[in-house]
Amino acid sequence: MPSSTLITIALASAGYLSGSLLGAIWVCRLWGLGDPRRAGSGNPGFSNVLRAFGWRPALATLVIDAGKGMPVLWLAGSASLSVWAQGLVGLSVLLGHSCPLWHRGRGGKAVASAFGVLLMLATPVALICAVCWFLLAWRVRTAAVASLATALSAPLLSYWLVPPMSGVICVFSTLVLIRHAFNIRTWREHRRETVAPALADPLDEEDALEDRRDVGTERQRLDSD
Repeated sequence: MPSSTLITIALASAGYLSGSLLGAIWVCRLWGLGDPRRAGSGNPGFSNVLRAFGWRPALATLVIDAGKGMPVLWLAGSASLSVWAQGLVGLSVLLGHSCPLWHRGRGGKAVASAFGVLLMLATPVALICAVCWFLLAWRVRTAAVASLATALSAPLLSYWLVPPMSGVICVFSTLVLIRHAFNIRTWREHRRETVAPALADPLDEEDALEDRRDVGTERQRLDSD
């Protein structure tokens, strides 16, 4: 087996394991805030932590989730792996966040993790997507809308700015869209809500659109563990 293949497999495995470390859960535990899966929307992500616990733990969550895949991606770049091999390593980080080994497969939407991966693989695309996300979230008061719009625009931006990465970024965007499938289904059923006006920053990926009965079911499963 070629050495590059072995390196890719090793880094992809490490990427999945590092991606499985959910920043929201660890930050909330360290700060004594409880399990974010039992608060707000029940999503273990940056925006739910912001809504439920404030900007300080949310910022720490964002830094961890965006940064946890950077070491393996740096190693992938240093090893001069192909674009698709580096993309596989990045995808493994997102899969780890979405279906984490450490948390019985109950992960987040992979938006912050995707931002961190893009910073390493396609920095201009990541920065533009970040600006677009915050502007859209501020304007429409629904972070899920911002996440979906950004996921759809990222492949177009990559085709323009970093063409070699456009195929890889299409895969990343597809995963983010799949993770937001419930939000899409909710819109189709015309049951959309808006984030509470009291929020200065509209940074909730799920609260605007989650079906409370489904969240209650998730909490019951957690209580039974």
